Amino acid sequence: MTGSSQPSTVTGPAAHRLGRRASAREFIAANQWVLLLGLTLLLGVMTGLINPRFFDSRNIISILEQSAVLGLVAAGATLLIISGNFDISVGAMIGLSAVTMAMLVLHGVPEPIAMAVGLAVPVLCSIVNAVISRVFQAPTFIVSLATAGIFTGIALAMTEGIIQQVPEHFTFFSGTRLFGSVPLVWIVSLGGYIAVGAILRYTRIGRRTYAIGDNPRAAFHAGIDVSRSVVTLFAINGLLVGIAAVMLISRIGSALPSTGSGLELRAIGAVVIGGVPITGGKGGILGTFFGVLLLGVISNMLNMLRINPFLQEIAFGGLIVVAIGIAAIRARMGATR
Repeated sequence: MTGSSQPSTVTGPAAHRLGRRASAREFIAANQWVLLLGLTLLLGVMTGLINPRFFDSRNIISILEQSAVLGLVAAGATLLIISGNFDISVGAMIGLSAVTMAMLVLHGVPEPIAMAVGLAVPVLCSIVNAVISRVFQAPTFIVSLATAGIFTGIALAMTEGIIQQVPEHFTFFSGTRLFGSVPLVWIVSLGGYIAVGAILRYTRIGRRTYAIGDNPRAAFHAGIDVSRSVVTLFAINGLLVGIAAVMLISRIGSALPSTGSGLELRAIGAVVIGGVPITGGKGGILGTFFGVLLLGVISNMLNMLRINPFLQEIAFGGLIVVAIGIAAIRARMGATR
């Protein structure tokens, strides 16, 4: 009589411990924001021990203010990247929107009208990107790369490269505090996160966003109007970018065609760090929130410790590499389950 070998199993307390460890790993792998929160707290505590001024309420408020504009841009980027799209022209849009608002105000246009135009410019630019991409079936990355030069060129032609100063009272937005000390710009940014989170979780366009990012052809065959949905997502992104432009010009009090330069890459980086794969179809806004917060803390930390500011770019690039590595690990863990 021949016996058959059976796979060995672990039972009892050892099996319970292994199960808890596996569950913890799966939870962290599915919720990258937990790692980001832990890293942010760790860096904050370390910086505070070296320089206690880090824990000063004014410094915390400064971090919130500095991350507000990036937060809105990253919130819009979250929608696009989950849908499998990119818009790297948002920095150029902010520059064009900012100089347009500044020039209108300087020519006597009422500020509410100037702000409305400033909001409309990025929405229109973003829709143009989406329409060109859908008409020519071209990747949005390439389309927005081309239009970024166009938008910057228009802003340069309008201003001839001259700084456009805005009246001092135009900066009321950045100077307003709620509840005594909370910056209004951060409250607006928080509202952007909440709005995008609600869109992704509770609306039809949110469900379509994941479907399009996961497999656009399958989404089309399932009856989703992919082109219309993509244009809608780009319009929402443009609106968030427009609000960011209003906040930025209110904060710095002047405008140049290069005002928003570099924000697009930091926004994409914050989204990727937050756990949204560049292939789309997965992710959420909570990771983006903590990704932006982590970047803000790192930037502030390097300034507080008087470290060469160029090292910020090294830290930023290193974080993206780490985020890509974590995303690869998560993908492999998902494939083996």
